[in-house]
Amino acid sequence: MTAAVQFNTLLRAPEEELLKTFYEFRSLTVKGKKKAGQIALKLGLNNGQLMCAVGFNHHAESLTDVVALLGFERFAEIEERRNEYFSKDIYRRLNLDNVLAIYGAIKDNPDQLQSMQYLLRRRLQSIENQIESTVNSLTIEKYKAEIRAIYADGIAGIDFAEERLNQMDSGFRALVNEVSMIVESRLIPVGEIFFMDTILPAEKRRLLERGLIPIELVESRFDSGKASTAEQKVLHEYLQQQRDQDNNI
Repeated sequence: MTAAVQFNTLLRAPEEELLKTFYEFRSLTVKGKKKAGQIALKLGLNNGQLMCAVGFNHHAESLTDVVALLGFERFAEIEERRNEYFSKDIYRRLNLDNVLAIYGAIKDNPDQLQSMQYLLRRRLQSIENQIESTVNSLTIEKYKAEIRAIYADGIAGIDFAEERLNQMDSGFRALVNEVSMIVESRLIPVGEIFFMDTILPAEKRRLLERGLIPIELVESRFDSGKASTAEQKVLHEYLQQQRDQDNNI
């Protein structure tokens, strides 16, 4: 079984399967939390993958035998390690497929979704800090894919989306075309987003080019007098383009 399959199997395994998997390691002589490292090795995983696969499996919390077999006293200790790996690891111990699998596994669990809102902020901040310091193109592409999954799988809540939209001059938001993702997710009405001063003119141009903004809203924003000079230029060009198209019909 490959590491990817093993990770996904543990992440979604029912109680009986989890017990069976870890009961096979009951005879390991290593004690304490080092036991988890040995078990991870035997399963073809690293410790971060093991902690996240078990920690995000919503059946595991009630299985005290599994917790003990992994060398812990309480499930909360596994959660602490899980949170640390998930928040700080940047596609090393947890690869992109692992992260996307986690989002897919928790999207229908309200309790896990709620705790994920806090973890998301920490995780994305870690990734963005590394991108700023290294400008690694591979990390950027993985970051884009992860942001898309966050919205496509319904992981992001309204508060999360509003927080991202309220960031002034967000280069990272523009980098992944996040505003369009939020519009398509319907978390926040498109009119409310389009009238926000924190949305860059270039971001609004993308929305216009994709036909996501009704012409009435564009006219209303243009006439409001609240748009910056740069945004006014974008709106004027779009409205002129629409008039030219109408005249050519």
